[in-house]
This record gives sequence, C-alpha cells and structure tokens, in this order.
Amino acid sequence: MNGDQIEFKWLDVKLIGNDTVTFKLEDGATLKVRVDVDRAGVALNFKNPDGSAHYNLNISPRITLIPPGKKYSLPRSQIKVPPQPKPKPDEKAPYG
Repeated sequence: MNGDQIEFKWLDVKLIGNDTVTFKLEDGATLKVRVDVDRAGVALNFKNPDGSAHYNLNISPRITLIPPGKKYSLPRSQIKVPPQPKPKPDEKAPYG
C-alpha cells in the first residue's frame, strides 16, 4: 500500500432515535431535515494530531419545506394521467 494512502475500516451505522428533525418557522412553514449516512469509516493507519481516531463520513441530507397552507403547484405537463379504457360500442361511458 502506498504510504500516502489512509486505510479505513467501514463501520456499520445504527440509527438512534428519530431520523428527522422538524422545525416550525415564523411564517407557519414546517421545515423537515433528514440525514442519511451513506458511509462511515475509521482510519486504521492514521490518527488526528491530538491522538484521537480519524473518521470519514459521507452523508446525504434531505430537506423538505412545507408551506403554511400546505399547497403547491406543478405544471400540467408533469402530471401523468392514465388513459381511460374506451367503452365497447354497446356500453355507455362510465362518466357520462
């Protein structure tokens, strides 16, 4: 192994408590923050200057902001409407 390489031991991660922190903003909006740990490792051949273990973490934050009225909009082009089955010639359409 190259002397410039730091070797890490992959650590399993166990969630303690809730994975989401929720805040209420002054305007009534709700802010939810969730953090997932993608990878956690501890260095095997390297220590911090104070002698403590050196960790490497990769996280994925997910932020959701819910407006006070709980309303939002999307362009019509983003809405996928499934095609309605065509009625047989001797049947009436289901909605009119």
